Amino acid sequence: MSERFLVTGGNRLVGEVSVGGAKNSVLKLMAAALLAEGTTTVTNCPDILDVPLMADVLRGLGCEVDLDDSIVRITTPAEPKHHADFAAVRQFRASVCVLGPLVARCRRAVVALPGGDAIGSRPLDMHQSGLRLLGAHSTIEHGCVVAQADDLHGANIRLAFPSVGATENILMAAVLAKGETVIDNAAREPEIVDLCNMLIQMGAKIRGAGTSTLTIQGVPKLEPTTHRVIGDRIVAATWGIAASMTRGDVRVRGVNPKHLSLVLDKLRVAGAEVTAEADGFRVVQEARPTAVNFATLPYPGFPTDLQPMAIGLAAVAEGTSMITENVFEARFRFVEEMIRLGADARTDGHHAVIRGIAQLSSAPVWSSDIRAGAGLVLAGLVADGVTEVHDVFHIDRGYPRFVEILQELGGRIERVDADPASQR
Repeated sequence: MSERFLVTGGNRLVGEVSVGGAKNSVLKLMAAALLAEGTTTVTNCPDILDVPLMADVLRGLGCEVDLDDSIVRITTPAEPKHHADFAAVRQFRASVCVLGPLVARCRRAVVALPGGDAIGSRPLDMHQSGLRLLGAHSTIEHGCVVAQADDLHGANIRLAFPSVGATENILMAAVLAKGETVIDNAAREPEIVDLCNMLIQMGAKIRGAGTSTLTIQGVPKLEPTTHRVIGDRIVAATWGIAASMTRGDVRVRGVNPKHLSLVLDKLRVAGAEVTAEADGFRVVQEARPTAVNFATLPYPGFPTDLQPMAIGLAAVAEGTSMITENVFEARFRFVEEMIRLGADARTDGHHAVIRGIAQLSSAPVWSSDIRAGAGLVLAGLVADGVTEVHDVFHIDRGYPRFVEILQELGGRIERVDADPASQR
């Protein structure tokens, strides 16, 4: 049966939280295990629904996968299967990241078009065009991405947009291609650097990780390795924004604060006292937050994954905030749910104008994706009465121990079965 959260507003969040490995990294690291025969071990894995879903995808490709708390062991056969079917990949977007490794190892890949969050168009054009430049033939057939290559060779590839997914797939195909590949306008996210570091440990030759130009010298073979996932900057920032919204005091550990420099600066503008520490940061907000403008951009810009939380902060801030969404066009559907909570908000194309009010009002709301769900819960923490958040399975896909952590910080939230009559 589906579940919902009951969130009672009014409490400050106070305490300390440790974040686990990054969702946006671990799934790609698991896919990279396809590149080497033998057992690859990934540690510091988050306890989220997408990890066992990716494990199922890999099992369908012939791998043995052992999930042991925060450790995932993936044993890849000498000849993996090349077809990732719809049943395995339909539930989450990151499943498409097996495309590059399968083309590299098997010279053929059939990957059903993935599902995932409803946040706007995320086409695979750049993935396919990059693979074509490496020598693969790629088409869409019967709901699947089909790619085949007699041989892979290095190429100069310039991405039209610094797409994280396209960078990852092209990178993982290029590491086993003959010759040199240069990816220009590559994504620069910390999760890309994490993937590069693991591939280098496996024997890949990669230069430029963390810059907009990646240079890959192909090698004949990679070896399995053990790698620790970096801390989840999006989860960490969610707790930091929650502290600011509730006028709380929260210390977040397990993440590199340099990965969140712009986000922490925005919280300072909102009036929070923010202290960067060796393995995290602390956010203390004494007074009502001040209005802040946000514009989402690829890293090192403000993350689109934090846009719903930024809107939640703006909704209770003093003054008027402008939120500009430059990455996913449909992400503003979250604003409709915030209006149900009393937010004074309007959208116009890529822009949302939020006039802050002193307190939101409780209402039933529905999650449309992982981050929208988290944003609605944060809004419920600063609303009067009890807010019902539905479709919370989205949140479970990206936030480990979400309810338990909020309770430990002093938030009033409980997980209950959803009322069938309330389902959309």
